[in-house]
Amino acid sequence: MLNKNNFYFIGIGGIGMSALARLLLSRDKNVSGSDSAESKVTDGLVQEGVKINFEQVSENISDDVECVIYTLAIPDDNPELVTAREKGIPTFLYSEMLGKISENMKTIAVSGTHGKTTTTAMISDCLRASEINPYTIVGSLMAESGTNYLEGDTDLFLVEACEYKKSFLNLSPEILVITNIEEDHLDFYKDLEDIQNTFLELAEKTSGKIICNPNDKNLAPVVDMFLDKIVDYTKYIDKVPELNVLGKHNILNSAAALAVSDILDADLDKSKQALSVFKGTWRRLEYKGENENGAILYDDYAHHPSEIKSGLESLKEKFSNKKVSVIFQPHLYSRTKEFFDDFVKVLQIADKVYVLPIYAAREKNNSSINSEMILEKITDGTYLKDFNEAKEIVKVATSEDVVVTMGAGDIDQVI
Repeated sequence: MLNKNNFYFIGIGGIGMSALARLLLSRDKNVSGSDSAESKVTDGLVQEGVKINFEQVSENISDDVECVIYTLAIPDDNPELVTAREKGIPTFLYSEMLGKISENMKTIAVSGTHGKTTTTAMISDCLRASEINPYTIVGSLMAESGTNYLEGDTDLFLVEACEYKKSFLNLSPEILVITNIEEDHLDFYKDLEDIQNTFLELAEKTSGKIICNPNDKNLAPVVDMFLDKIVDYTKYIDKVPELNVLGKHNILNSAAALAVSDILDADLDKSKQALSVFKGTWRRLEYKGENENGAILYDDYAHHPSEIKSGLESLKEKFSNKKVSVIFQPHLYSRTKEFFDDFVKVLQIADKVYVLPIYAAREKNNSSINSEMILEKITDGTYLKDFNEAKEIVKVATSEDVVVTMGAGDIDQVI
């Protein structure tokens, strides 16, 4: 399929989809697509010459389209997908197309419940500092380049590997990074053991090294049969330089990046220098500036209790003389319900808690769970019915405040 010339992406504004679109553009392919709404990502693609339709109708699938790529979020009755199949045009999930690229390249797959995006971006910077330039797909926009795709000049393919619905099993890793494993995506997986078994399948597919913390209690059952392949990234912690990005979790991400650098014979001193100036990625505890009163503003993609905990603790540590307020948009009814008690606990790390309605994403409305239920368990919490109310909180914050918006939905629009 990579020898075809005309590709159409349904849901091209997705962060992974847009990166794949850029990869095909770099190979002089004709790329077009559709999405439900304009965004920072689609704006960037349009500037690069991609035609994007913001109404998904069957007429968009012209006769010259040779391959259609779509995401898991696209339902089977999507008019564009239905038309493509009726016309006999080959259709592939995003993860399936990644797999086709991976088959023909030396793949570095970065997996894990948390930290995939940042670790992938760190690895890219570390390797490029030694002029090792992999084709790179990251699940966010990198601060330095402003893109989620970087062109390569080697046979290396560095890619963020998502576990949702076992998507990463399409990849063929030569090097596998597993940052950590926790319960998540329980709208698909039954339990932690089910998740571990899926990571085990990926480890079995890996032809070379597995970079992880083999002493992590959730990881140990996955990797204990691959001891000859394991590189323990915790042994690189003492080599991590002082970082610009906040949080103890980023020290672990950096250690994993140094481990990859070492395996690929990159200059570790250059890798350490790259980490010391690493500026992070879009929506990963991203500093957004100050409001007119001098309040410090951050935005974060955190949507799992562990991620929220790491983010809030990092801010509390950095700004110990200020009050930290969190404006949280829960992501998915199923996740909110499954981790309800954990959300209540970790949100209270903040000095003030604001909660927006649940962002449903791919799920239908579920009346058995809502944001108000979280606030009933929090002493000093406030319900915000929409973004206008959230913006007011940001506007009136003072120089004594740090305000962070958190969630995997569209809450980044607030700041």
